[in-house]
Amino acid sequence: MAVRDVSLRVERGEVVGLLGINGAGKSTTLAMLAGASRPSQGRVLLEGKDLAEYPEATRALVGWLPERAPVWGELTVAEHLAAHARLHGLARAPARAAGDRLIERLHLGDLRRRLAGTLSQGQRQRLGLACALLHDPALLVLDEPGNGLDPLQTTQLRELIRERAAGGCAVILSTHLLNEVTAVCDRVVILHEGQLRHDAPLAAGGDDLETTFMHIATAQAAA
Repeated sequence: MAVRDVSLRVERGEVVGLLGINGAGKSTTLAMLAGASRPSQGRVLLEGKDLAEYPEATRALVGWLPERAPVWGELTVAEHLAAHARLHGLARAPARAAGDRLIERLHLGDLRRRLAGTLSQGQRQRLGLACALLHDPALLVLDEPGNGLDPLQTTQLRELIRERAAGGCAVILSTHLLNEVTAVCDRVVILHEGQLRHDAPLAAGGDDLETTFMHIATAQAAA
């Protein structure tokens, strides 16, 4: 079992960092939260609805960026966003307006007519993030969202996450980097070997957070 006995709650406007070394169960947890994978036990509730019982209704509330953003290589960036809009059942005019805003916000304007299959990893990540945000989700689930981004783009990503949270979106992001969590999150959850080992507000963590994380990492390395 990749993940067991993990229970957590994320409120609107909150940014939760899911921290752990490679193999801790972060991606599995996020995939279940996004509806991409079904738990063998337990439930995922989004605004009181069970994801397994109401998959379409609840997935409409979720924006999901996997660790490697999937793209349809034969579509341009603009066509990619239009296709995602149709999958979410968005009306054409509002979807186009939302896509234009995200293209500008994520600095994809010069790539609008580029085929997605020709994009670099960082460009694919930004396109994947635009697709995740297109339908204005209530919950944004991000798995290693900084992959392939340069320092400026990383700063812009953090600003965007905080903007979304300020607008009432709940955000949960996975990373193996402690500084990514401390830069943008309100609360920190640490997974180790599929189990929850720490769950506390960032402000309450302080040096204890780094000590806890390092202790877990050292223990696994010595195992």
